Amino acid sequence: MKKSKVLGLIPARGGSKGLPRKNIRLLAGRPLISWTINSALKSKYINSVVVSTEDREIADISKKCGAEVPFFRPKKLSQDKSLRNEVVLHALNSIKGFDYVVLLQPTSPLRRTIDIDQSIELCVKSEMPFCVSVTKAEKNPYWMFTIKKNGGLSSILSGQIPNRRQDVEPIYILNGAVYVTDVKWLIKQKNYVYSEATAYEMPVEYSVDIDNENDIQYLEYICSSEKQV
Repeated sequence: MKKSKVLGLIPARGGSKGLPRKNIRLLAGRPLISWTINSALKSKYINSVVVSTEDREIADISKKCGAEVPFFRPKKLSQDKSLRNEVVLHALNSIKGFDYVVLLQPTSPLRRTIDIDQSIELCVKSEMPFCVSVTKAEKNPYWMFTIKKNGGLSSILSGQIPNRRQDVEPIYILNGAVYVTDVKWLIKQKNYVYSEATAYEMPVEYSVDIDNENDIQYLEYICSSEKQV
């Protein structure tokens, strides 16, 4: 892979309505964000691991885990409705000189270093400006419906509904774990353009995205089970 300077960016705001303080919530005895910081620090391509936050406690914990916090994110970019691309562009405007930026959300703690490195390699080798991690969807939209006012079913997809699962192509969903982008391209586009992305497939078991208390409890069970093996 050609020599490039790569920024690993971890967005971690302090506010979270669904799961308060989730980015530093303990998972198997460690702050949630530390799982992502640790994986990023082990990457053979990432030159700097930076946390973008407006929260001093998150900043202190991140620094203790080995990440850099060279700036604080503005409050206006730390709201429920703040957009992912705006957070990344703010970081790129604050620290310059990188060829690629790898967005790593702390809510994907099972993401492995190999997932990060192979996503970077795929983005560079494919000559695509954007690589995003995906995983196979458990449910196929061919068997999804809306309910009409008269109570009837209306398929969300047009065409004949297949009779067997084997008759349809696999469907993939974004798992939120890894976003690799060419910095110049992202600054020009100002957004993630998925039509210009190449996909890196991750196994379902490493694609858990923490959104609520049930997700935390599930991962606690997974982690405790692995310790017993």
